[in-house]
Amino acid sequence: MTEDPLARTELTFLLGMAFQLVLGEFLARLDAADLRPVHGLAFQALRHGGLTATELADVLGVTKQAAGQLVDELDSKGYVRRVPHPAGGRRKLVVLTGRAEDHLMVAGHTMRTLEAELAARVGDDLGGLRHDLTRVIRALAGDAPPPLRPIW
Repeated sequence: MTEDPLARTELTFLLGMAFQLVLGEFLARLDAADLRPVHGLAFQALRHGGLTATELADVLGVTKQAAGQLVDELDSKGYVRRVPHPAGGRRKLVVLTGRAEDHLMVAGHTMRTLEAELAARVGDDLGGLRHDLTRVIRALAGDAPPPLRPIW
């Protein structure tokens, strides 16, 4: 019997391939042709009350200009809106609209379904994988894991 070539593949490549495959399948199932993965990351960052565009740039690890363009794009599509900042001044808070909240509910359901199907295919509840990945993240980042950033 020949050895599986993936058994000797470096961890970073395995993690990257798995991420790419799961994300690709998720996006194929999600009926959101006007959204890209970076939009989902922005939604996750904004979902707890909103951020300024500068704060969003910091969370996503992008320039202020890129975050501003992202906010403009999502605003034009009806997924976010700018509201006065509670602290006053000229700053604006970027918050999700109902359309974005609806998308997050559908996306969450889609991902849970995909995870359940994957678990059935590999004959595991993926709890072990989740536990092991959590241990790797904690070993490298401690109790403050960094946000997932669109660097791929």
